Amino acid sequence: MDDDATDSPVSERVGDRLRERDETLAVAESCTGGLVGSKITDVPGSSDYFDRSLVTYSYAAKQELLAVSREALDAHGAVSEAVAAEMAQGVRDTAGTDWGVATTGVAGPGGGTDATPVGTVYIAVAEAAPWETNESGVTVSHYEFDGDRREIKDRIATQALSDLETAIRE
Repeated sequence: MDDDATDSPVSERVGDRLRERDETLAVAESCTGGLVGSKITDVPGSSDYFDRSLVTYSYAAKQELLAVSREALDAHGAVSEAVAAEMAQGVRDTAGTDWGVATTGVAGPGGGTDATPVGTVYIAVAEAAPWETNESGVTVSHYEFDGDRREIKDRIATQALSDLETAIRE
């Protein structure tokens, strides 16, 4: 979902919703290289709800900073539903925030395969429910975007914020 001229940018809408709910956010990024965090911090007052963005490009960074399991990385690779879910849960839990968002994909122009072409991305949104409710969870969405590297990264970052906005509404 792209921003449109008649509406405020998705980064502002997400910020407004988080502020209204007194909730916080942390982001784990791979293919977007910090762009999601940049879009969030473009909004004045984002420090009210934004805790951190970790750029975890390598397997080692995903393991060290987000506790992504070796098994998930080995079995599925970094660009996968399983790893996206662990990234979002890991950043949410290590930051102690209400929400965690993660992006992992292939921005190109190289690195794609027949199974995972350039433009493939997994975006995960993890919510922390109150303790002892067993309602915390994570949703992962798969997308494929066209364009050059910068266009793909921008589309992924915007989609990640849109997915978060949808999750907050639900």
